[in-house]
Amino acid sequence: MGTVSGTSLTAHQLIGLLVDPDGFRSWDEPPPGPPADPGYRASLDRARERTGLDEAVLTGVGLVDGRPVALVASEFGFLGGSIGVATAERITRAVERATAERLPLLALPVSGGTRMQEGSAAFLCMLRITAAVQAHRAAGLPYLTYLRNPTMGGVFASWGTLGQLVLAEPGARLGFLGPRVYEELRGVELPADVQLAETLAGRGLVDAVVPPQELRELLRRALAVLATVPPSHSHSPSPFTSTFTTPAPETAPAPGAEHPDAWDSVRRTRRPDRPGARELLRHTAGELVLLDSPGGRGGALVRALAVLGGRPVLVVGQQRQTPGHERPFTAADLRAVRRTARLAEQLGLPLVTVVDTAGAELSAEAELEGIAVEIAYCLTTLLALRTPVLAVLLGQGSGGGALALLPADRVIAAEHAWLAPLPPEGASAIVHRDGAHAAELARSQGIGARHLAEVGLVDEVVPELPDAAEEPGAFCARLGQAVGAALATLTGATEADRLAARALRHRRLGDLR
Repeated sequence: MGTVSGTSLTAHQLIGLLVDPDGFRSWDEPPPGPPADPGYRASLDRARERTGLDEAVLTGVGLVDGRPVALVASEFGFLGGSIGVATAERITRAVERATAERLPLLALPVSGGTRMQEGSAAFLCMLRITAAVQAHRAAGLPYLTYLRNPTMGGVFASWGTLGQLVLAEPGARLGFLGPRVYEELRGVELPADVQLAETLAGRGLVDAVVPPQELRELLRRALAVLATVPPSHSHSPSPFTSTFTTPAPETAPAPGAEHPDAWDSVRRTRRPDRPGARELLRHTAGELVLLDSPGGRGGALVRALAVLGGRPVLVVGQQRQTPGHERPFTAADLRAVRRTARLAEQLGLPLVTVVDTAGAELSAEAELEGIAVEIAYCLTTLLALRTPVLAVLLGQGSGGGALALLPADRVIAAEHAWLAPLPPEGASAIVHRDGAHAAELARSQGIGARHLAEVGLVDEVVPELPDAAEEPGAFCARLGQAVGAALATLTGATEADRLAARALRHRRLGDLR
């Protein structure tokens, strides 16, 4: 765990870890003249002598694997990385220049917050920086932040946490109020782990905890995804007509063909060796940047930047849980789904959701956390998202936790995937007051992938020969091809056509085709 006294790497050292050799060019200009207060002037002089810098931040452009990236790097050794008016102006000018030159921007803050010697004038400059960052994001440009130890106060509560990807140094203290101030104002100590980077990542507030030595590679892969130019779709006709009709399922069975037995499908999707969302991504993604989720990498949610079918996308999916290591799908997971959806919209990328869950968390704590409300918010967020949304029904689809990820322009399902209001055992308990009729309920409720195609949810069923667990690589390859083709179709349509077709699709859900 890092110490509260500050990060061990200077701004220059961290930049040196990130950029190509001789790949950094400074944008900084000398700050204005010295302040009138002699004590503050002496503090500035000592900070400049100690660090060799003229302010608490370095800005410029660097090459990361040959790609230009604008950089804003704080220096904790300079008055604790605090933000004064001149510091804020330097940061703001760098953000504005990055926007004008259409460069991705990486901020590397480490700061105690506002420079107390400059008071309210410096405090208000957080708004100046935030406004510039918002304009950069509104221009559709990437803004990434890497929070170092410590990042506190107004920096944490403004531009430090506004990254479309928020990364953090291991063990970093990150928070609104420093522990010394908290103890003085409240009379009690702040628990040591509350403001740890790892704690915040576990609650979905930080996207990944990354050692400095690994940051360059993650940044390289993230930029590679964001810079991917999708294959041309100029020769592909749009599937949306002037009446916005929804196409029939591409793999509808021939008349008289038998559907897979629904109870058999339920049992197959519960096999511990069946491939899940992470396995699907590892088999199919051209580039992959796995992000942290509530509960960490072993949790119930997978979030990633990826290239699928030659196209950059955001992925958010439920990771199947193995027996003995089950973790429920929580309200925090649902909030992370919404954060990922909003990120996809900000970056103008398609969103791919993956459904594979035994259900949302059932507990008193989940009720108090508002899990039902979070499901509702997920539904409205995905329905209103302006970027393409593709859902993959990969395995189990139990209850509202599954439904939350299913509003989409198009849904692809594995052959044995299923969707039901409750797991069959729960439905049996309601209808028959016992669980003994689970198989009967599974067969009667129309929960299988091909039944779901008949009522308008599923557009394509990907075969399992005979079971995804028996041929994980081949199955993932087939599913990956289907995902790539669907993404090509969706990105080939105009936004207006796609949104109109989405509205009509959901208006007709549940009707037999």
